This record gives sequence, C-alpha cells and structure tokens, in this order.
Amino acid sequence: MNFSKSLFPFLLCTLTLTTCSDTPYQHRQVLTVANTVKAPLLNINHHIRYTLRPSETFEFPIKQGEIGPYLPLYSGDLSYPFACSSYESGLGQPEIDNHELLGTPVFKEKNGQLTPQVLGFSKDCLVKTQIRFYVAKNEKQYQEVHDLKTLKLNETDILLRVEQGSINRYIYVIMMPITLPEVTDRTASSLWNKRLIYQFAGGVGIGFLQGKLDPTQLIERRFNQLKKGYAVISSSGNKTSYTYNMLQAEETATRVKKQFIALYGKPLYTVGIGGSGGGLAQYLLAQNAPGLIDGALPLYSYPDMVSQTLYALDCDLFNNYYTFRSDLAFWDNSERKLAIEGLNNNETEHKSWFFYPINQLLHLKKPYLPKNYSECINGYFGLSALVNNPDQGFLKPNFSPNVKEITHWSYWQDLANVFGKDQHGFANSIWDNQAVQYGLVALQNNQITPQQFIDLNYQIGGWKPAHQMKKEQLLFVPFTNIGIWLSQWSNHNINQANERPAKRSKASLSAIERAYRYGQVFLGFNDIPTIDIHHYLEPQLNMHHVSTAFATRLRIAEQTGSIHNHKIWIADPAYTPLEEAFLAMDKWLLQPESLNQEQVSDRCFAADGSVIAKGEDVWNDKWNQQQQGDCAKQFPIYSNSRIQAGGPWSGSIFKCHTVSVATAIQAGLYGNHDMKPYQEQLAAIFPDGVCDYRLGDSAKPKDLIADESTTHPSIAFSN
Repeated sequence: MNFSKSLFPFLLCTLTLTTCSDTPYQHRQVLTVANTVKAPLLNINHHIRYTLRPSETFEFPIKQGEIGPYLPLYSGDLSYPFACSSYESGLGQPEIDNHELLGTPVFKEKNGQLTPQVLGFSKDCLVKTQIRFYVAKNEKQYQEVHDLKTLKLNETDILLRVEQGSINRYIYVIMMPITLPEVTDRTASSLWNKRLIYQFAGGVGIGFLQGKLDPTQLIERRFNQLKKGYAVISSSGNKTSYTYNMLQAEETATRVKKQFIALYGKPLYTVGIGGSGGGLAQYLLAQNAPGLIDGALPLYSYPDMVSQTLYALDCDLFNNYYTFRSDLAFWDNSERKLAIEGLNNNETEHKSWFFYPINQLLHLKKPYLPKNYSECINGYFGLSALVNNPDQGFLKPNFSPNVKEITHWSYWQDLANVFGKDQHGFANSIWDNQAVQYGLVALQNNQITPQQFIDLNYQIGGWKPAHQMKKEQLLFVPFTNIGIWLSQWSNHNINQANERPAKRSKASLSAIERAYRYGQVFLGFNDIPTIDIHHYLEPQLNMHHVSTAFATRLRIAEQTGSIHNHKIWIADPAYTPLEEAFLAMDKWLLQPESLNQEQVSDRCFAADGSVIAKGEDVWNDKWNQQQQGDCAKQFPIYSNSRIQAGGPWSGSIFKCHTVSVATAIQAGLYGNHDMKPYQEQLAAIFPDGVCDYRLGDSAKPKDLIADESTTHPSIAFSN
C-alpha cells in the first residue's frame, strides 16, 4: 500500500509538476451508472468468525469458454459504477450485457484493434474462462507463447499454464507449472508439488474498478516457488488497489480456491503471501474464515486498514495546523513533530514544497518553506483526498463526467454494504477524533507547554461530514497540465476554529459495530502459522513502518493469550528473507512436531542476510513496556499520533470511553502540569469529555465473541 504512488493523477502528475499523458483506452469510460443489483448479505449475530456461510450454488469448475459466477452468495449488493479492466489485462473486451449505455462500452474490433463502432456495453465486466501459456527463464525473462506446436524448451525453462476468467466480477488467475505434453490437458499437473500459494496484493483502493491482473507480475513475484512446483492463484478482487471490502474479498478468494480444487484436487496446504494491503488481508481472512489459508506470510503489513486510517487521517490535520493555524517555523522541528505525530521525520525535501508559499499567501500568512518532513507527508501525502473525500473521485479517465458527478467516491463508500449510509446517502465513516487529546504524551513528557497543547487541540479540528466536502481546488497553468494546489492539506474540508474550538469528527457508532462484526477489524485471532516480514523503511519515511507488526502482536496476545503462531522478521532493505520464510513455513505446516522454534523465532537481518539477533526478547521495547531488545536497538520502533495522544500501541480503539476534563485533571492525566487554570478552555474543546483509553472501545460490541461452546465454522473445500 503506497498512498503517494497510487492516488490519482493529481498526485502522480500535478504535484510532481510533470505532464500527464492520456491513457490508451480513454474512450473506454463507464458512461452511465446501473442500478444497484440486490444480493444477500450475511446475517451476523456475534462475529463473522462464528457465522456459517451459505452453501455454494455454482457448480465448479467453470468450463473453458464459459463465465464464472458473478452474483455474491453473502457479501451484499453489487454497486456501480464498475469499470472493466479485462482488455488492459490482455483478456480482450468483456462480454456485452446491455445496450443501455450502462458501464464500459464494447467496441467492434478489426485486425486486433478497437474501432469507433460500439457494439454494446458491459456493466459487470464478465470474461469467459480462457487458457494462456507462458515460458519463463527467470523472474525477469518470460514471454507468452502462442504457437505451442513449434515450442522448444531448454532444461531451465518453466512452462506455465495460466487460466483466467472472471469470478465475482473480478479477474482470477490459476498458474500451474506443466510439461510440454500437458498443454492439451487442462487438468494435467505432473510437476505440481501439491502446495498452493494464494497471492494477495496491496495498494490503496476505493472500489469501483475491476482491476488489472497481469500474469507476468505473478511470474516475477513467485518464480522461485513456481520453479519448485508450487501452484499460484490470485484475483484482482484480492488486491487492495481495487477494494478493501474484506467480506467481498473473502467470498472471491473462496470461489477462486474452489475453482482450483475442482480442477486439481485439494492441496497439502494453502499459504498466503502479499504485501501491505495484501498482508492485512491475510490476517483478516484467516481470522474471519478459518480454512481459507493454512499459513500466512504478510509483508509490510498492518493489522487492518480501518485502524491505520485513525492516525493516517490525522496527518493532514497536523499539516493544516502547522501551515495555516500556527507558527510553521516553530513546528519545523524534529523533536516537536515526533512528540505529537510519533512517526519518524528528518530534514529532507518533498515535492509539496512548491505549494507552501502560494497557499500561505492565500491565507494571508508570511511564506515559510519547511526543512523537516515526516512520514505524515512522505508516506501519506494525498491520502485524505483519495479515501475520505467523496467528491474527489478518480481523475484518470475511467468514468465519464456525468458518472463522476453523481458518484460518492471514498474508501467508506466501497464498504457501504457493511457500514451503511447516512441520511444524505453517503456511506457512514468510522473515523473519530471527538475526544482525542493530541500531543498528550508530549505534554506529560514536558516536550510541549500547556499553552501549546491547548492551542493544538483548539485549532486542529476534524474532517467535515461527507456531504459538506468539496473537490480539491486546482489552478492549471495556461496551455499546460501543470496544476497549482490551492487547497493544500485539503484545508477546505477541515473544520475551522472561529470564536469556538474547531469542531471534531464524530463516527457512526452503528458503522463501528458492523466493522467489528463483519471482520474489517483484526481482533487478534491467529490460528495459523504466520511470519510477519518487514523491511526497515523508517529512514526513508515510508508508510510501511514496523510498529504495525507489534500492534498486531499485542492484539493476538490479548485475544488468544499466546503468540506461538506469530513470528516477526525485520530486515535491512537490501535483503529479503523470503526463501527462508517459505522453507520454514513448509516445515511448520507439514512437520510441526519436528520444527525447532529457533527456525522460526523472531529475528532481524543485516544487509548481507546474516541474522543480527533472534529469540523471544529481541523486539522488546516501549510497545510491550520491556527493556529494549537487540533487534529493537538495531531497528528503532516509532509510534503514531494516537499513541502520542495516550492511546494503546495495539491501535484498535475507534470510539474511546470518556471522562470529564475535571476528572482527568484530578486523576493526574496531564503529568506534572497543573491544568486547573486551563480547565475551562479544555472543557470548551472537549465538551463531551476526553479519552480514557484504559476502558477500551465504547463502540465495540460486548457480545462479539461467541459462547465457548460455539465452534467457529471452517470454510469447507471438497474435491
């Protein structure tokens, strides 16, 4: 998941001051939005983990040349618009399903090229199942093969049968290493070692796209495993660049795996792998649907997406405060910024420098160019405009102007089936900062003064409700595609302080409850062997910070009382310990009784691949209130803004319990500071009280965990 690379051309082009070229399929826009197609939504009493899924109604396998299932069994209504990507994925245009301008136009083709003649439209982007073949020499040398009759293979070449089609509207892939005589038999698999990899993938997605799935990316990622005989399956519905709906992702992955088993039989095991959003998907799907994967290799992972948004959406609030509501020069300081943001920072340069003086002058402020940038900017630049602003949408030409105008674009909208909608028709949000005291730990540690603490919390505010948000304001230089951002840090969508403190954001309590019940939150269930792998990217101010691995661990320890199944491997960016991880996972799954815990213990790696330290205590640090271990000394662990506001390292409180300001002062919540002189000001900022994180999440359902006598249902896979 990389916000700064996957947002929209506004960030990729405008903010880098480069010229954007049109996409080659600009005329293949979604023209008109179809009506919502009703489909069942799973009814949940406790947590989805304890809820039986309905029986499959589709008969697998999908026959070659036919279309897979597209109506959900239990993940809820199909929403539109939904832009097709099969043509860009090399699978040809989607099947025509209407002539009413609904969805993506399908054009007549001539000599392999699209002509201007429209034959019909596709609103659901369905694709017939088809077989392709690839030859790979290594992870960098591969090609699709069209003439199999004259094909000759070298001893080191790998021949791959690649099946693709659509399941649940998304593109799926099954990749199997085969021998040359097996090209005519769809189910032949003599080279298969009976081990299956489910490839998940990351990115920041807000829905509305079928998404591309290029087989060559799988070859590049999994060449070493394919060479050893592993089979690989995946779906664009399990790539978070296209959706973070984990209920939909679960049903899609389940059906893709059923297609594989119907063709080849049950594997010895299925191991998941994937980075960032593809990592958190493994945690959530293993928790929500036991049996879907048997082992997990999450890379650069977070516990879940919704927890990350808590502090990620704080970032533009901070930057807005520094730039327009306070003395930016004062906050252009590493120690002060670290004290309230928690994320790493250093003196560097970021492409956003160009917009500072322009926006400061527009706000009648003296221009100042900062020298210090934090992960809040380098990692989460533009996040709020993409995931939180329903009026922004895609600027890439996937959708016609009328579709852009009527659609509510946001991360929350993609989850409307789960979160529900408000009275204005916008999806409910679970982001809340109503009682959050930003910089509380900095105050307690005497890194900021009471006056600075008061000013920060008085001015910082929260995000406006969805129906009040507006697009980013851009001014384009005449005769160019160079844009000037006139609403830096989306300041026009942040509540302002006038005679009263800036209003905070209040989440939907029902949406938070449903986020818990429908498995969008990682509770800490960890039944399967898991090796959580990170590169140490804090010096680069990369958003994939390592504290997330320890947030995950704390939840596992709290929920299960054991971290036996959870190992953390963190490495220098020059080395990736994936081969060791696959070998360790294979033994862990097939020979657990002979597994030496030293083979999978927590550890950290140097640039040359050597193990710096390993063992149970190597990652001890502030996150578990233990004396710093050897790996934590080598790779320091940073926090985030909610931890610096007094929240837990596990990072899983969406709506805190509150106490009055008077009670907080009496309890000594503010360290050695006498806050009684500021009580009236604090009470004005926090009329409903301040967070008491010791009490947990007030919106978390009390009946979430089923009775001990209730066993969770496993996802059933039969031959």
